[in-house]
Amino acid sequence: MILIAGPCVLESRDNVMKIAESLKKYDEDCTKEFYFKASFDKANRTSLDSFRGPGLDEGLKMLQEVKEQFGYKILTDVHDYTQPAAAAEVADVLQIPAFLCRQTDLLVAAAKTSAVVNIKKGQFLAPAAMEHSVGKVLKTRGCEGKVNYENAKKYKVWLTERGTTFGYGNLVVDMRGLPIMREFAPVIFDATHSVQMPASGGATSGGDSSFVPYLARAAAAAGVDGFFFETHFDPRIALSDGPNMIELGKLDKLIEQIDAIRTIVE
Repeated sequence: MILIAGPCVLESRDNVMKIAESLKKYDEDCTKEFYFKASFDKANRTSLDSFRGPGLDEGLKMLQEVKEQFGYKILTDVHDYTQPAAAAEVADVLQIPAFLCRQTDLLVAAAKTSAVVNIKKGQFLAPAAMEHSVGKVLKTRGCEGKVNYENAKKYKVWLTERGTTFGYGNLVVDMRGLPIMREFAPVIFDATHSVQMPASGGATSGGDSSFVPYLARAAAAAGVDGFFFETHFDPRIALSDGPNMIELGKLDKLIEQIDAIRTIVE
């Protein structure tokens, strides 16, 4: 099972290393393919005054330190076509944010690196529409075959479900989308962003993390290739996405439940 976890954004070095240390057990679990996740820049914050992160250069240095100290594989976001080449020198997975999942130049630039390309499904798109985003990466990487699960796995392309716009300031997860997208690529379920309430907190996005376990367990039953959890030792002080994060202390139990459900389904 692919497991992606970490803070939303790179905060202070001490906070990042503290969170990274707490996730070591998952990297040592032979049943998990673990990736440490954190963003060097959150370019899509609601307000201009919101914390964005240390930026590309300092952020990559911090991620490199995490990689060297803990041996983790790294996942981070890229936001424009100038970033993937540099980010891929450190990151094993380049993540395309949901709002940018159709940006051809960004997808092509990410595809020209050796990193896995993880494309988050836009909140505004039907699951079937993600076939075309996967196709852009596959074609750039020289795949002449169909856009399907096997080719996407071979050419290192993932899709991530993170909820669909449901009216104003709310998201809903249509579990039918998981098997639909698995026709095109391995699918990760982002349980924490799926409970986000976009721009509902005034100058920030709100969320309700109490629903994370319910959605994660449902996705495990539906069948996915992995899970994505933004986590923090104290979500109340997190500098981004705190309301939808799962506290580190609560992650163990949820992972155990997911493992049990996957065993039954498989």
